[in-house]
Amino acid sequence: MQEKDFVSYEYMTKQVGVNSQTKTIDMYEAFGWEATSTNTSATGIITISFRRNRKQRHKQELNKLQRQAEDMNNTILQLNSSKTAIANIFAYTFGVIAALILGGGMSMVMTIKNNIPIMVGGIIVGIIGIIMCSVNYFIYKKIVANKTKQVLPIIDENEEKLSNILEKGNDLLQTIEL
Repeated sequence: MQEKDFVSYEYMTKQVGVNSQTKTIDMYEAFGWEATSTNTSATGIITISFRRNRKQRHKQELNKLQRQAEDMNNTILQLNSSKTAIANIFAYTFGVIAALILGGGMSMVMTIKNNIPIMVGGIIVGIIGIIMCSVNYFIYKKIVANKTKQVLPIIDENEEKLSNILEKGNDLLQTIEL
């Protein structure tokens, strides 16, 4: 009868978006984790299951580097979402105001009859509302472009730091195997 070497594993699952699947798998593999399965939900969230040998040498250092990498990755995700956060708030607020102005102009035209100056004023107010609704998208794109220009160097710097952390983790794993 052949003897088997028993290996005890620790397990972990992470839920990520579709766009982050490969990056997440690469990140955790740098700390000794092995992706065992992936499950996709109807909402587009992917659950990735990992396992790692419990008797991993340099486990404390790997865990410390893993926490640093997770923090750096969260910072990068927050910076990416900050590119559109202010623009979204502005666009929704400006869009609601523009729709209210358009609706006010329509109300002036439709409710007050036999008064030409108010009807003309309502048409002008309605046209102003339409123009505001039309311009909203272009203002949104301009705000996003400006914020992206501000945040991109910080994201690149954090991506470089994350890469260095992953290299350190991978170097620790390589020294283990020798």
